[in-house]
Amino acid sequence: MYTAIKSLLLFVTAAICEIGGGYLVWLWLKENKPMYYGFIGAFVLALYGVVAALQTASFGRVYVAYGGIFILMALVWACLLDNFKPDKYDVIGTCLALAGVCISLYTPRI
Repeated sequence: MYTAIKSLLLFVTAAICEIGGGYLVWLWLKENKPMYYGFIGAFVLALYGVVAALQTASFGRVYVAYGGIFILMALVWACLLDNFKPDKYDVIGTCLALAGVCISLYTPRI
């Protein structure tokens, strides 16, 4: 159980780094924020790669599973920071992605 919790925390941390770093670069390029936003964003994006590499599963399996976590975190980010209002299809799609994460990463292999 501890391994699954640690893995989930790493996924969430990686998603925050990827989305947050990308958001800072977006603000710099699209919203005319100062250049240091872009530099900080680039650093945080690089940190995302480091955090993802702390997972114990293989690269392919980690990135397959991370995709679903990223979808959930992107939806949460959009709701909290961009006042995005998801519809039922956003929620259904996110739930399907998370089901895929659980199947891919946490199903025992024979």
